[in-house]
Amino acid sequence: MKVAVILPAAGLGTRMGRPASPEKTGTSRKQFMLLDGQPIIVHTLRKFVDCDSVSEVIVALRAEDMDWAREWLVREARGKTLKLVVGGATRQESVENALREVSPGIELVAVHDAVRPFVDEEIIRAVLAEAAATGAAIVGIVPVDTVKQVHRNKIRATIPRDKLILTQTPQVFRLELLREAFEKAREDGFTGTDESSLVERLDRVEVSVVPGSDRNIKITKPSDMDLARLFMAEQLARKKSG
Repeated sequence: MKVAVILPAAGLGTRMGRPASPEKTGTSRKQFMLLDGQPIIVHTLRKFVDCDSVSEVIVALRAEDMDWAREWLVREARGKTLKLVVGGATRQESVENALREVSPGIELVAVHDAVRPFVDEEIIRAVLAEAAATGAAIVGIVPVDTVKQVHRNKIRATIPRDKLILTQTPQVFRLELLREAFEKAREDGFTGTDESSLVERLDRVEVSVVPGSDRNIKITKPSDMDLARLFMAEQLARKKSG
């Protein structure tokens, strides 16, 4: 089954560190922060380029990042089809723009946060297999903390953790299903927090959940970079010893 991967990377993010290119001095969008000397998005891209099932990767970028980011990304494609598209003002718009560029013959589309560089091959294989069988699958983990429902600063309920997940990515769907979900959302003026929330509205399939990992972190704040450097050091050490 042919798979396309969409990496939405057009977000502005927060000012949290040094940028990846000299001309970007003064900006620090998280997807371009350097990790082991290379932008985070490059490490993320490699995880999917190394996956045999993936036929192409589509990266949604801001227009002003297109030229210099292309230099980093093209060299990592390793024979896979790589497409760069201009993203939108929101993640949803960016993914929708990328969907328009999916090649004929693609059956599954995986959407993955550009700033989750530590997703492992086992998780990618598992969520792709589940989506191939059911039509829709995401990655998630059970929260370790007790979750409370509140109104202002008063507790209204304690929610059983076994009924909750914290969603991660990849989120994988049959191409025609995902396109239908985006079309419906556009018609209704609906903005979701992730791709699954759009597919759920169709009420056509039940979205499956594949167990994720607490190492599959989303780098969004300065403290995440400390953890990312630790994970990267461990990853490099395993490669050397293996």
